Amino acid sequence: MENWTETLLEWTYLYGPRIIGALAIVILGRIGVGIVTGIISRLMNRANVDQTLTRFVVNLTRIALLVFVLIAALGALGFETTSFVAVIGAAGLAVGFALQGSLSNFASGVMLVIFRPFSVGDYVEVGGQSGSVEEIHIFNTVLNTPDNKKVIIPNSKITGDNIVNYSAKETRRIDFVFGIGYDDDLLKAKRILENIIAEDNRILDDPAPTIAVAELGDSSVNFAVRPWVRTSDYWAVKFDITEKVKLVFDREGISIPYPQTDVHLYQTTAG
Repeated sequence: MENWTETLLEWTYLYGPRIIGALAIVILGRIGVGIVTGIISRLMNRANVDQTLTRFVVNLTRIALLVFVLIAALGALGFETTSFVAVIGAAGLAVGFALQGSLSNFASGVMLVIFRPFSVGDYVEVGGQSGSVEEIHIFNTVLNTPDNKKVIIPNSKITGDNIVNYSAKETRRIDFVFGIGYDDDLLKAKRILENIIAEDNRILDDPAPTIAVAELGDSSVNFAVRPWVRTSDYWAVKFDITEKVKLVFDREGISIPYPQTDVHLYQTTAG
């Protein structure tokens, strides 16, 4: 019994301070980690950083700091921490190579959040796809196409290609090309187009619409008609004006040429 008591006292004398020191490091370290991550979270929220990015950075910082706290606690207990650091470094390098594509998507996601080339709800063309932005994540962006398909695009593919944001501006120009026959009354056709554009109250007065002869084509005289509209009215105006031009041209006797092929047959007699 006395031997056990002496052994316990010896262990307490030798390792008690180390255990107390390690526990103190863990407790104070956790408190410090909470303070640091709280400060980072408040600063990022004050800067209006996207919540997804904020949570990711805070969690990543918390894990990294807790790893350092654990290593410090093991060092206080008398363990050789150099090998732990080497193992963690090697593991981090291996994970970095394995997740190279994911890290690229993450970096691109950070760029999208910071520079904001588009927002949720915008209609964009990115990564070879077009649609309304439904969600912006750290690793990918989700689009909803006009025919209601969900498209998930890696962020690295978005930042590595052109980004076309159709919703970025309040107004857009519609580019029409209407052709009439060479035998039709050019001035009459121009007046018809001017009246059609003037009658649509969705078309803006400033900038003024352009209606001009753009080309003398192979089989038609082509008018360039370029009105400006609010971005939200773009497709409705485009469809309505196209239909109205066809109906009025038909009523007023203005032809709309279309490609034709003339086939000539020659009959020959055997010599």
